[in-house]
Amino acid sequence: MARKAKGLYKRGSVYWCCYKDLTGAIKRETTKTGDYDKAIEFLTEKKFNVQKGIEPEIVKLVNYTFKELEKEYSKWCEKQRGYNKKKLFIKQLKDKFGSMPLKSFNTMLVEQYQTERLQKGMKPATVKNKGVIPGNKPATVNRILAVLKHMFTKANQWEMVDDQTHKKIKQVKLLEANNRRLRYLSKEECQALINACDTHLKPIVITALNTGCRKEEILSLQWDKNIDLKHGFILLDKTKNGERREIPINGTLRTALEALPRRLDGGYVFYDPKTDERYQDVKRSFATALRRAGIRDFHFHDCRHTFASQLVMAGIDLTTVSRLLGHKDLTMTLRYSHLSPQHMAKAVDVLDNVMNDNFNSTSHLLHNSQVGNQ
Repeated sequence: MARKAKGLYKRGSVYWCCYKDLTGAIKRETTKTGDYDKAIEFLTEKKFNVQKGIEPEIVKLVNYTFKELEKEYSKWCEKQRGYNKKKLFIKQLKDKFGSMPLKSFNTMLVEQYQTERLQKGMKPATVKNKGVIPGNKPATVNRILAVLKHMFTKANQWEMVDDQTHKKIKQVKLLEANNRRLRYLSKEECQALINACDTHLKPIVITALNTGCRKEEILSLQWDKNIDLKHGFILLDKTKNGERREIPINGTLRTALEALPRRLDGGYVFYDPKTDERYQDVKRSFATALRRAGIRDFHFHDCRHTFASQLVMAGIDLTTVSRLLGHKDLTMTLRYSHLSPQHMAKAVDVLDNVMNDNFNSTSHLLHNSQVGNQ
């Protein structure tokens, strides 16, 4: 059992204490230590001084700017998973609030920033641009806000900002986001897209449609590290949720992989022969392929949706689809459940048959029993 003491709690790796001053007002203060015994001594001394009538020393925080917080947070964040996706948001926040003192932040300021981000990029209607260019989607604004909130949580732990300011930032609520895409291709569209791809892009798209892997997972594949053609699977060590994932290699994907040139040193599966470097992105060539195939409103990530959707429509259970996609639970996978109404109808029909068989068997036994009694 972990030891507990009234008025002592932990934030991150450091203990904080809570006690009443001479006026009866609640005081919260960091003990500046992660050692439980030292934290107890700190709190005991504070309470003893109050009993003796000694006013607790008021700790004044340095008036840090957001730029200084960004510097410290970026150094800390570099070691954390998902930093590559966070750093763009961190830079945008620094550009916006760079020289602003942390103590100047409040609920209204952050909510105004939310509104600004929602409207970001909107322009008046023009001949070329009929209507307006939409701003950031709620989900994007929520991700930016989540980073901002976490920065202030760390700032509070690092004694760069007081509890009151931290509380004001925490009070800002996330926007309601209902913008999950579920765009997928039919079998005919899949083939049309593959046929429209340039030589270097075709095996990448085939891999996406037959594995459900994310774009970065695909472009990061290495022969020696991730591909096992002998046993027929792809092993992903680093995934979005931080867990290992094995994906079987089907016949179509095997044919595509075996046709690829391999360097003697192994290296990346998909690389530019002109530079011997892996492809960083295929956005331009993918857009060209979509245009040739006549496919609209489709992003590379939608290949992942296509993979899952086609499996569900083929009658594969959601648990298996979830494992192939690498979802931690079924919550994300349930978005595909509406694609299998026939599969669910068959399941109910099975129950109907079982129930009717039981009913008929019982009726038959009762009938025989009655006949015997006569």
